[in-house]
Amino acid sequence: MLKRVPSYIKYLFTNIFFTFVYIFLLRVLFYNFFAELENVSSSEIKRAFWLGVRFDIKLTVIALYPLAALILIANTNFLETKIYRIFSTVYLVITYLIISLFYLFDFGYYDYLSVRLDASSLKFLSNLKISSQVLMESYPIYKIIFGILILSYFVFRLSKIIYKSFTNQDNLISKKIKNFYFIGTILILSYGIYNSVTHYPLRWSEAFFSKNNALNQFALNPVLNFFDSFKFRSESVNIDKFKKYYPVMATHLHLPKDTVSFERKFVFDTTYSKKPNVVIVMMESLGIKPIHYYGNPMKNTPILDSLITRSVSFPNFYIHKYGTAASVFASITGLPDIQNIRTASRNPLIQDQRIIFDQFKGYEKLYFLGGSANWANIRSIFQSNIKDLKIFEEGSYENENRADVWGIDDYELFKESNKTLDKLVKKNKPFIAYIQTSSNHVPYTVPDEKEDYKPFQENEVDEVLLKKSGFKSIAQLNALRYLDFNIGRFLERVKKSGYYKNTIFAFFGDHNTAMSRTDIMPKEYDLNLETLHVPFFIHAPKFIKPKVIKKNGKIIDIFPTIASLAKINHTNYTLGNNLLDSTYTDTSSFIYLKINGEPAVGVIQDSLYYYKTRVNKNSGLYNLRENELTDLKDIYPQKSKKMDSLMEAYYHSTKYLYFNNKKNSW
Repeated sequence: MLKRVPSYIKYLFTNIFFTFVYIFLLRVLFYNFFAELENVSSSEIKRAFWLGVRFDIKLTVIALYPLAALILIANTNFLETKIYRIFSTVYLVITYLIISLFYLFDFGYYDYLSVRLDASSLKFLSNLKISSQVLMESYPIYKIIFGILILSYFVFRLSKIIYKSFTNQDNLISKKIKNFYFIGTILILSYGIYNSVTHYPLRWSEAFFSKNNALNQFALNPVLNFFDSFKFRSESVNIDKFKKYYPVMATHLHLPKDTVSFERKFVFDTTYSKKPNVVIVMMESLGIKPIHYYGNPMKNTPILDSLITRSVSFPNFYIHKYGTAASVFASITGLPDIQNIRTASRNPLIQDQRIIFDQFKGYEKLYFLGGSANWANIRSIFQSNIKDLKIFEEGSYENENRADVWGIDDYELFKESNKTLDKLVKKNKPFIAYIQTSSNHVPYTVPDEKEDYKPFQENEVDEVLLKKSGFKSIAQLNALRYLDFNIGRFLERVKKSGYYKNTIFAFFGDHNTAMSRTDIMPKEYDLNLETLHVPFFIHAPKFIKPKVIKKNGKIIDIFPTIASLAKINHTNYTLGNNLLDSTYTDTSSFIYLKINGEPAVGVIQDSLYYYKTRVNKNSGLYNLRENELTDLKDIYPQKSKKMDSLMEAYYHSTKYLYFNNKKNSW
C-alpha cells in the first residue's frame, strides 16, 4: 500500500514527522529541566503532555504548510527540479532555526518569570543594550550559537538525504490519483491545524485546565503562545497612572492607603448549620428594557416579573462591556473587561486570577452551558482558577438535541442541570453552580411547542405594541418568552427535587439585546447605555426578604454579594463589593464602551453618567433622569473632576490587577 503513495507525498510527511519529533524532544527537554512538576499527579501530567503533543502537531503543520502547498502544486516535478531541492533545503533549515530560537528564548524566559514565552517579552527590546548584557552574563551565548550552527548543518545534510531518497521512485501517476492525494493531504493537514473533533478548534485555553499554573504552562507551545498573545502585547499597566489613582480607589473601597493592597478578608461569626446551595443563572441577552416589571408595555415576562417581586432586586445594575464573553469573564474574575482587542477571556496573559468562586470550600463546583467551553476561550477562566470544577458542556449530557450553533437549548440545559444537582442533593453535598443560557440569542431558535409554551405568530402580536416595546422582530420577542418560560420550568423542577428552600438563586443578564429607541429609558439608548443596563436579583426566601436596593451595582459585585449572603469566609482581591452591605453607600457602576468608534470609559453614580474617550479625551456629564440630553460637565466642574478620578481609578486598578492578582504572586 505504501509503495502506491506518490514519492512527493511521502517526502512531505517524512519531513512533517521529523519536525514533530524535534519539537516533541524540545518539550521533553523542557519537562526535564524547567517544568517543576514534582508534586503533580501522573494523570494530570499525562493530560498536559497529551495537550502539548496536540499543540506541537499544530505547530508542525503550520510551520510546514507553505512547503506542503508548493509540493502539492508541483507534485511529481518537485523531486525532479534542482530549484525545488534548494528551496526545500533552505526552507527547512530556516524553519528549524526559528523554532530552535523560540525555544531557547522560551527556556530563559520561563527560568526567569515562570511563564512561557509570550508577546509581552517584546518589552525587553525597549532597552536592547541592557537586555543583551543580561543575556551575555546569564547564558553561554557563544556555546548556544555554536550549537545552533551545528544544528543548522545537521538539518541541511538531513534535508538533502531525505530529498535524494525519494527521487526517481515514481511511476506514471494518473490525474485522478494526483487529485485524490492532493485533496487527502489538504484534509489531513487542515485537521492537524484544527486538531479537534468538536465544533471549536484546539485553542490555547485548553492548556489552562488546572489551578497549578506550572502544569498549564507546560502544556502550552511557546511558539503558538507567542503569536496567540501577540495581539495583546500592548495591554499592560501604566504603573505611574495606577499609583496616581490608587488613593482614589483606596478611599472608594476602604483599602489601606499607605500600601498597595486590594485584599479584604471576610470571616463570619456564625454560619448556617446546613450550607446553602448557590445557583447563578446568566440570562443571555436580557436587559432591563424588555422586562414588563421595569416598564415594558409588552407583558412578555410573567415568570420574571413575579420572581423579581419576591426577590432582592437591583434596578441600577450595569455590566461593564457589551458581550457575553466579557460578562462571563467579569462575573467570574471580579475584574471588568477593558480590553481594546477582542475580550479579556481571549487574552492568555491574564488568565491566572484569584477569585471568590474558588473559595466555596466544601462545595461541589459546577459550570453548565449548552455549547462548548472552548467558546471565546472561556474554559481557561473557569478551569485554571477553580479547583475541582466540573464543566458540563455539549457532549456531557445524557440527552442532547443540538438546537443551533450554541448547542442544546435552554429547556434541555436546565433539565440536564437539574438532574446533576438533584444527584448532589441526594448525596447531601452542597454545591455552587453557574448556568449559562443561550436561547435568547440570535438566531433565536425556539421550538414550535414545548409543554405550554408556543411562539407567537405574526398575526398574534399587535405591530404598534411591538414597536412601542422596542422589539425588532417577533422572533426576538419569542426568544425572550422562551427564556422566561424555561426559568419558571427550572424552578418547578428544583422544588420537586427538594433543594429550593436551601438554595440561593442569583439571576443576572449578560447584556441587553439590540432594541429600537422607545419612550422606555430613551436617554440610555441615546448614550449607548441601554445594552449595559441589565437585571440582577437574588431569590432566596429562606435567607433574605424581598426588597429593592437602588444603589448602583456592577457585574463584578455578584460574587462578593453571594458569598456574603451564604456566609462563606472569603478574601476579596478584586474590585467588586457586597451590594447587601448597608455600610457600603458610595456605590458606582463602571463601564467600558465605544463612543463614535473610539474606546471610552465611564462611571454612573445615582442619576449622573460621566464618560471620557481614551484617545481624544472627549468627555461628558449627563443626568439620566432629565428629559434633555444636556452636557453638564462645564456646569458642574467639581463633580466632573471627582467622577473622572474615580473612573480613572477603576480603569488603572483593573489593568494593575490583570497582571498582579495571580494566585502565586500574593
